[in-house]
Amino acid sequence: MEFNEKLQELRKNKGLTQEELAKELFVSRTAISKWESGRGYPSIDSLKEISRYFSVSIDELICPDEIITAAENEKQDTIKKYTSLICGLLDILTLLLLFLPVFGNGEKSTAAQIFELTEISQWIVTVYAAVIVITVLNGVFAVIISRFDKPVWNRNCLITGVLLSVVTVMMFIITRQPYAGIMCFTILIIKGSLMLKGGTNGK
Repeated sequence: MEFNEKLQELRKNKGLTQEELAKELFVSRTAISKWESGRGYPSIDSLKEISRYFSVSIDELICPDEIITAAENEKQDTIKKYTSLICGLLDILTLLLLFLPVFGNGEKSTAAQIFELTEISQWIVTVYAAVIVITVLNGVFAVIISRFDKPVWNRNCLITGVLLSVVTVMMFIITRQPYAGIMCFTILIIKGSLMLKGGTNGK
């Protein structure tokens, strides 16, 4: 009998619903559903909780091969979580563009802060500020979400952050703001590298 079948049997023997068991183990009902359907394994900490709650040994719950798979899954989840956290912090770093004098101001291209720009149309400045603020807010959300077991939300924040970085780089290139563009391009490259290393491919 595999882990998902054992967990289902233990839960039903205690007369618990998935939601009730989730509360007892301090996890989401979605997590219980995923484990019981064989679509994933609990973390090592959750395995200990299940073992304690049902008064069975971990060896009785899960075979060695499944333990290895569970450990590998946990490692991948941790990598993805930290990738989401770091990419979120990089998005927040974009806030510096609101304060650093990295913008060229007209033909003389004198360095200026974003709100000091006088030789550039105000609607363009407004677009700059809006994209930067949206990117920062996405970063804040990504940092918060990285603390929870929300892989889909983590992935969505990562994708949104990358798209915002691409838009920001293109925006600064088109409007001839090389220094701001280089800064955003560097952030985009770092994000891409982290996502490739972390295997954040939507699985």
